Order: sequence, then structure tokens, then C-alpha cells
Amino acid sequence: MSRFIGPRSGDAIFSSVERVNAELFTLTYGATVRQLLTDLEDVDEVNKQLDQMGYNIGIRLIDEFLAKSNVTRCVDFKETAEVIAKVGFKMFIGVTASVTNWNADGTCCSIVLEDNPLVDFVELPDTCQGLYYCNILSGVIRGALEMVSMKTEVTWLRDVLRGDDAFELQVKLLKQVPEEYPYKDDE
Repeated sequence: MSRFIGPRSGDAIFSSVERVNAELFTLTYGATVRQLLTDLEDVDEVNKQLDQMGYNIGIRLIDEFLAKSNVTRCVDFKETAEVIAKVGFKMFIGVTASVTNWNADGTCCSIVLEDNPLVDFVELPDTCQGLYYCNILSGVIRGALEMVSMKTEVTWLRDVLRGDDAFELQVKLLKQVPEEYPYKDDE
């Protein structure tokens, strides 16, 4: 991924990026989740579908992130997590996140969102208590990191909609995939 100590911070990028009305975005996302619940009728399937949708977005969003952020390559997973929290979240959804709870190996951490615009106007009914409403975000992170050669597992640890005090994602690095080139240069 790329170094966040670069020429453009998340705030600078956020202020210069074309944006959609936040309420329109939030309501459209809510309508999408509602339609998935209606169509699939199973909360676990909806969770999987939201994750897959996010993954598909993430594998495309990383190109825009790298092009607009002008950050340099990250040296390790810790720096990559900081870039996601401080630049990525700010750039795309206008919120800042913090990175905490690192394991001893530096391969697992938590990203805690200070705010989450996806959940404005949302209350989960009792029939949807197993739903990870913002599961699309875990898929976006997983997809984006896979495109920069990091195989990860991203899961929700805490969710305000489920009665917790914050939104917390756990990001676990499973494998650093070496970059492969499609052909060899013959000198």
C-alpha cells in the first residue's frame, strides 16, 4: 500500500474530492440492505452478500485511492493500517478512524471508527440482530488490500447498532503475497 506521511492527508483529499449528498448516500445504502433482506430472507446470507459487494468495490477503489492520495509505498502492515484509518476512511466516507490493539507480531489490529455515516437513520429490528449492517466496509478493506498483495481477514468486533459503544473492525494479515510480473525481461 502507500505511506500516509505524504503530500496529501485525508483531510486535504476529502476537501478536494467530488462528493454525493451524505443523506442520499446513507438512504440509498439503507435501501440496498433492505432489498437484500427482502430478497435473501437470511441475515447470514445478507452479511455474505454485503461483504462480497464491498470486496468488489474495494478491488476497484484502491486504484482511485492510489491515484488521488499520492502516497508512497508502505513499509509494513502497521503503516498500511494507519493509511486506511487516517487517509482512506477520511477520503471516501469523511470519517477518521484509529488503529489499536496490535498483536505482538504486528499482523492483527483493530480499526475503530469515530463516526459512521452509513448508520444515520438506522435502527435494526429484532429480526435482524445477526446483521452486520456495515459489512460492506469489511469487504472494501479486504478487496483493496488484496490488490496491494495483502491477503486479509476482516471481521466486526463491535457495532453500535448491536448495542456496543463503538464500531470496531479487526483486520488480520493472513499472507503477504509477493508481487508477480506477467513476463520476464530478457536482456
